[in-house]
Amino acid sequence: MESTSKNKSAATVWVWAIIPLVILIALISIFFLTNPLALFQAEGLPPIEAVTIEQIELRPYQFVVSVFNGSPDTIKIAQVTVDDAFWEWQAAPSAEIPRLGKTTITINYVWVKGEPHKITLLTSSGTPFTKEVTIATETPKVDSTQFIAYGLLGVYIGIIPVALGLMWFPTMKRLGRRGLSFVLALTIGLLVFLLIDTSLEAMEIASDVAGVFQGMPLAIFAALISWLAIMAVSGKQSEAERDNASGRLKLATLIALSIGLHNLGEGLAVGAAFALGEAALGSFLVIGFTLHNVTEGIGIAAPVTRDQPSLKNFVWLALISGAPAILGAWIGGFAYSPLLAVIFLGIGAGAIWQVIVEVGRLLIRDAQRENESVANWINVSGLALGIALMYFTAYFVMF
Repeated sequence: MESTSKNKSAATVWVWAIIPLVILIALISIFFLTNPLALFQAEGLPPIEAVTIEQIELRPYQFVVSVFNGSPDTIKIAQVTVDDAFWEWQAAPSAEIPRLGKTTITINYVWVKGEPHKITLLTSSGTPFTKEVTIATETPKVDSTQFIAYGLLGVYIGIIPVALGLMWFPTMKRLGRRGLSFVLALTIGLLVFLLIDTSLEAMEIASDVAGVFQGMPLAIFAALISWLAIMAVSGKQSEAERDNASGRLKLATLIALSIGLHNLGEGLAVGAAFALGEAALGSFLVIGFTLHNVTEGIGIAAPVTRDQPSLKNFVWLALISGAPAILGAWIGGFAYSPLLAVIFLGIGAGAIWQVIVEVGRLLIRDAQRENESVANWINVSGLALGIALMYFTAYFVMF
């Protein structure tokens, strides 16, 4: 009897779980079959159109334009102008782009190297969508030479400067307890600057993402998920484990990983600058990011200054934090995507925030062991210096 009662109870639970789903499916079906919103739609007005020109490739005597349709309906590209003059063009697979669909428009045009050009797409409703080529130069092709060249850019701005920063480890190791607290506070300052910089960069690039993908919420969700994921992993460690050599090395690895995600964004910027022909801007970015990223090596080494990590550990930390710049340079140079950039930057922001929390905990525990306030002049000075170092080295990027 008891078993029968349990079976009936389970069946009742499943029935009540299924009934709302059946009703929901029925409501959606009725909505699409009867179109009750037709009463609210004005007749004769064209639908709202949202077209994103994702990329313009420059080939010999050609513009190749990648177009994405984020509109609620199919749209048709009717005309194309280059520098305000109507021009012949071909679309593949079709000039009619379905919702969330893509097409490629090829324009035969003798563009002038080094000069700006403006391309405008006109839909069948007459709505214009414009994107400018700031400086005309041929888009690099994926070959072995270009692949190596862009990879070296990533090495210059990522691995080399971080490795140089890590070389200060022996000097940092000679510091006393207060000196180590100063370096940890400096690390938090570095990370706070990186968090703000990464977040602002994600907001800027989000404006270039097709509206249907909701660039800004996507960046926030990516940051939230990465933060919670890292918190879940680091939360498995006990306080004792965090205070031993293994725990401190894991924290250094976490710092390196978060900085690596930030450096991926820097690689994207450098690769895209050279791909767009902005060699002067790209050169300044390389110099600026190189100076900027030396300080990151100091932050990575800070948690392990009490220990003696092996050379293998340092090589691994330099690769984790620096190598993503290589991947970023490749993506920026050959297949730049604002959508991917926003996702990566969002993940980086979430990771950096959790690392700030972890390093802050380490600094708080050190202060508590000495019965001191964590907000003392040494820690505040270290925090301020970390922010100042990142700010003034970033100046060379913007110069």
